[in-house]
Amino acid sequence: MSTASSLPAAGPKPVDKILEAALGFMATAAIHAVARLGVADLLKDGPVHVSCLAKSTATNQDALYRVLRALASNGIFTETAPRTFALTPPAQLLVKDAPGSQRDMVLWMGDPCHFRTFPELLHSIKTGETVVERVYGASCFEFLEKDKATGEIFNNAMTGFSASVIPAVLESYDFSFLQGKTLVDIAGGHGMLITSILKKYPAARGILMDLPHVLEGAKQRLAAEGLSDRCALASGDFFKEVPSGDAYIMKHIIHDWDDERAGIILRNIGRASAAGAQVIFLETPVLSGDAPQIVKWLDLEMLMLPGGRERTEAEYRALFSANGFQLSRVIPTKSPLNILEAVRL
Repeated sequence: MSTASSLPAAGPKPVDKILEAALGFMATAAIHAVARLGVADLLKDGPVHVSCLAKSTATNQDALYRVLRALASNGIFTETAPRTFALTPPAQLLVKDAPGSQRDMVLWMGDPCHFRTFPELLHSIKTGETVVERVYGASCFEFLEKDKATGEIFNNAMTGFSASVIPAVLESYDFSFLQGKTLVDIAGGHGMLITSILKKYPAARGILMDLPHVLEGAKQRLAAEGLSDRCALASGDFFKEVPSGDAYIMKHIIHDWDDERAGIILRNIGRASAAGAQVIFLETPVLSGDAPQIVKWLDLEMLMLPGGRERTEAEYRALFSANGFQLSRVIPTKSPLNILEAVRL
């Protein structure tokens, strides 16, 4: 008679778990490839046989089938009939214009630059240093400025991610205090975040600050949204100074920098603002312990590329306090990001 101890353990076997993790680069490459091919868009209206998918994407039918079969084994797509595939909820996020689409982010995370830099992880582990300089001879953001194609992929990913999280931010946070005031979006990219706020709060004004080559894309967005007269553009280096404003917002910026450089940005905001000014950070605090969290993997991206770090709530609180700010609230949203509201002391 079998006993409970002789029964196989529930869930994946340890060998399957470790090999699945070790083969993660294959999943990255596969998702990136089908995103580039636009396979998810071809499945928007229902299941499609791989022969039709291959014809539409000018690919080898057998090779495409094997890639989709592998992704389906991880819940990305599903094989509804022999060699016929359909979308799953995760695959739906690869559709270009789907609500919350992550296609542009997938194109960035699977970009060849990651496959060239991440093999150098051991260097970061041994030294705590970034690796972009070793691979490309330039810092992360210098590389993105010099390599126009990769820089465009990165900027599109940031804009797409903003589009996916902004509705949740606007639902969770009341920006009505900006009536008659100016909000400064520091390193706001192409302006997806600040234009969304200004559209909902028509009595507010804005300043979008970023590097000159990034602001070129922002000009088009401001014009298209009819906000050129309510949102000024300011090019500059936030390590030197930031524009004066009544309030500030930064999405996924502070995590790009270590405490020393993040402190420089915060002190520059302090010099440009009055006591009591609100600074809103859109970030994801790291949870303690073994709790699964995507941000714990993104922390390796921060370590290896820009040299920043993801932080716990306590670490954010200490960082703000050391540089003239007090963390007043942490507001969860329905997106991966939380709203960290700080006040200038």
